[in-house]
Amino acid sequence: MNNLISTEFSTQEVDQIKQSISTIEKIISSKVINLTSEERQLYGKLGDKTENWVKKVGEYMEQKPELVPFYLDKKEFDKDVKAREDIIPILRRITSVYESLDDTSKLLSTDIYNAAIAYYRNIKLISQQNVAGTTNIYKDLSSQFPGRSSTVLEENKESDANNDQ
Repeated sequence: MNNLISTEFSTQEVDQIKQSISTIEKIISSKVINLTSEERQLYGKLGDKTENWVKKVGEYMEQKPELVPFYLDKKEFDKDVKAREDIIPILRRITSVYESLDDTSKLLSTDIYNAAIAYYRNIKLISQQNVAGTTNIYKDLSSQFPGRSSTVLEENKESDANNDQ
Protein backbone atom coordinates (compact mmCIF):
# COMPACT_ATOMS: atom_id res chain seq x y z
CA MET A 1 0.00 0.00 0.00
CA ASN A 2 1.16 3.49 -0.80
CA ASN A 3 0.96 6.03 1.96
CA LEU A 4 0.43 9.28 0.06
CA ILE A 5 1.05 11.53 3.05
CA SER A 6 2.22 11.21 6.62
CA THR A 7 1.58 14.25 8.75
CA GLU A 8 0.13 15.20 12.08
CA PHE A 9 -0.77 18.31 14.03
CA SER A 10 -0.25 18.73 17.73
CA THR A 11 -3.20 19.75 19.86
CA GLN A 12 -1.44 23.07 20.44
CA GLU A 13 -1.06 23.66 16.68
CA VAL A 14 -4.73 22.87 16.03
CA ASP A 15 -5.73 25.20 18.87
CA GLN A 16 -3.50 27.98 17.45
CA ILE A 17 -5.01 27.56 13.99
CA LYS A 18 -8.55 27.67 15.38
CA GLN A 19 -7.74 30.76 17.46
CA SER A 20 -6.22 32.50 14.44
CA ILE A 21 -9.32 31.75 12.36
CA SER A 22 -11.51 33.03 15.21
CA THR A 23 -9.49 36.25 15.25
CA ILE A 24 -9.99 36.69 11.49
CA GLU A 25 -13.71 35.97 11.81
CA LYS A 26 -14.04 38.51 14.62
CA ILE A 27 -12.23 41.22 12.64
CA ILE A 28 -14.23 40.76 9.44
CA SER A 29 -17.65 39.89 10.91
CA SER A 30 -19.08 43.40 10.63
CA LYS A 31 -17.34 44.18 7.35
CA VAL A 32 -18.22 41.31 5.04
CA ILE A 33 -21.36 40.07 3.31
CA ASN A 34 -22.50 36.50 2.74
CA LEU A 35 -24.37 36.11 -0.53
CA THR A 36 -26.79 33.33 -1.33
CA SER A 37 -25.86 31.06 -4.23
CA GLU A 38 -28.47 32.88 -6.34
CA GLU A 39 -27.00 36.27 -5.43
CA ARG A 40 -23.50 35.05 -6.30
CA GLN A 41 -24.70 34.46 -9.84
CA LEU A 42 -25.87 38.08 -10.10
CA TYR A 43 -22.52 39.67 -9.31
CA GLY A 44 -19.12 39.37 -10.92
CA LYS A 45 -15.49 39.95 -10.10
CA LEU A 46 -13.03 42.27 -11.72
CA GLY A 47 -10.63 40.51 -14.05
CA ASP A 48 -7.18 41.91 -14.81
CA LYS A 49 -8.30 43.74 -17.93
CA THR A 50 -11.36 45.29 -16.26
CA GLU A 51 -9.38 46.11 -13.13
CA ASN A 52 -6.89 48.14 -15.18
CA TRP A 53 -9.78 49.92 -16.91
CA VAL A 54 -11.39 50.75 -13.54
CA LYS A 55 -8.06 52.20 -12.34
CA LYS A 56 -8.01 54.45 -15.41
CA VAL A 57 -11.57 55.56 -14.65
CA GLY A 58 -10.51 56.42 -11.09
CA GLU A 59 -7.53 58.40 -12.38
CA TYR A 60 -9.77 60.36 -14.75
CA MET A 61 -12.18 61.08 -11.93
CA GLU A 62 -9.27 62.48 -9.91
CA GLN A 63 -7.98 64.57 -12.81
CA LYS A 64 -11.38 65.90 -13.88
CA PRO A 65 -13.68 65.88 -10.83
CA GLU A 66 -16.10 68.21 -12.63
CA LEU A 67 -16.90 65.36 -15.04
CA VAL A 68 -18.00 62.98 -12.28
CA PRO A 69 -21.81 62.74 -12.45
CA PHE A 70 -23.67 64.19 -9.45
CA TYR A 71 -25.30 60.79 -8.76
CA LEU A 72 -21.95 59.01 -8.39
CA ASP A 73 -20.43 59.15 -4.90
CA LYS A 74 -16.69 59.48 -5.58
CA LYS A 75 -15.80 59.04 -1.90
CA GLU A 76 -17.71 55.74 -1.82
CA PHE A 77 -15.98 54.68 -5.07
CA ASP A 78 -12.57 55.42 -3.52
CA LYS A 79 -13.55 53.62 -0.29
CA ASP A 80 -14.63 50.53 -2.27
CA VAL A 81 -11.42 50.55 -4.32
CA LYS A 82 -9.29 50.82 -1.16
CA ALA A 83 -11.19 48.05 0.67
CA ARG A 84 -10.84 45.76 -2.34
CA GLU A 85 -7.12 46.55 -2.61
CA ASP A 86 -6.80 45.65 1.07
CA ILE A 87 -8.63 42.32 0.90
CA ILE A 88 -7.36 40.90 -2.41
CA PRO A 89 -3.86 40.01 -1.10
CA ILE A 90 -5.44 38.53 2.04
CA LEU A 91 -7.91 36.57 -0.07
CA ARG A 92 -5.05 35.19 -2.18
CA ARG A 93 -3.19 34.04 0.93
CA ILE A 94 -6.29 32.47 2.47
CA THR A 95 -7.06 30.75 -0.84
CA SER A 96 -3.54 29.34 -0.89
CA VAL A 97 -3.91 28.10 2.69
CA TYR A 98 -7.33 26.63 1.85
CA GLU A 99 -5.95 24.83 -1.22
CA SER A 100 -3.06 23.37 0.80
CA LEU A 101 -5.40 22.14 3.54
CA ASP A 102 -7.88 20.81 0.98
CA ASP A 103 -5.14 18.98 -0.97
CA THR A 104 -3.77 17.51 2.27
CA SER A 105 -7.28 16.44 3.29
CA LYS A 106 -7.74 14.69 -0.06
CA LEU A 107 -4.49 12.74 0.32
CA LEU A 108 -5.34 11.84 3.93
CA SER A 109 -8.82 10.76 2.83
CA THR A 110 -7.34 8.55 0.13
CA ASP A 111 -4.89 6.97 2.59
CA ILE A 112 -7.68 6.39 5.12
CA TYR A 113 -10.07 4.92 2.57
CA ASN A 114 -7.42 2.65 1.03
CA ALA A 115 -6.49 1.32 4.49
CA ALA A 116 -10.17 0.79 5.35
CA ILE A 117 -10.77 -1.06 2.07
CA ALA A 118 -7.69 -3.24 2.66
CA TYR A 119 -9.03 -4.15 6.11
CA TYR A 120 -12.52 -4.77 4.71
CA ARG A 121 -11.18 -7.03 1.96
CA ASN A 122 -9.15 -8.95 4.51
CA ILE A 123 -12.22 -9.40 6.73
CA LYS A 124 -14.21 -10.53 3.70
CA LEU A 125 -11.54 -13.08 2.78
CA ILE A 126 -11.10 -14.52 6.25
CA SER A 127 -14.85 -14.59 6.89
CA GLN A 128 -15.11 -16.78 3.78
CA GLN A 129 -12.69 -19.10 5.57
CA ASN A 130 -14.97 -19.11 8.63
CA VAL A 131 -12.45 -17.46 10.95
CA ALA A 132 -14.22 -17.03 14.29
CA GLY A 133 -15.69 -13.58 14.95
CA THR A 134 -15.37 -12.27 11.40
CA THR A 135 -18.87 -12.89 10.02
CA ASN A 136 -20.52 -10.16 12.09
CA ILE A 137 -17.70 -7.73 11.33
CA TYR A 138 -18.04 -8.44 7.62
CA LYS A 139 -21.83 -8.14 7.78
CA ASP A 140 -21.57 -4.78 9.54
CA LEU A 141 -18.91 -3.40 7.19
CA SER A 142 -20.59 -4.70 4.02
CA SER A 143 -23.57 -2.43 4.75
CA GLN A 144 -21.42 0.32 3.19
CA PHE A 145 -22.00 -1.37 -0.16
CA PRO A 146 -25.77 -2.09 -0.12
CA GLY A 147 -26.21 -2.71 -3.86
CA ARG A 148 -23.87 -5.67 -3.96
CA SER A 149 -24.85 -9.23 -3.21
CA SER A 150 -23.41 -10.69 -0.09
CA THR A 151 -22.33 -14.14 -1.25
CA VAL A 152 -19.99 -14.45 1.71
CA LEU A 153 -22.88 -14.06 4.14
CA GLU A 154 -24.98 -16.56 2.23
CA GLU A 155 -22.09 -19.05 2.14
CA ASN A 156 -21.50 -18.58 5.87
CA LYS A 157 -25.21 -19.06 6.64
CA GLU A 158 -25.22 -22.30 4.63
CA SER A 159 -22.03 -23.44 6.34
CA ASP A 160 -23.46 -22.58 9.77
CA ALA A 161 -26.68 -24.44 8.92
CA ASN A 162 -24.72 -27.51 7.81
CA ASN A 163 -22.62 -27.40 10.97
CA ASP A 164 -25.76 -27.27 13.11
CA GLN A 165 -27.05 -30.58 11.65
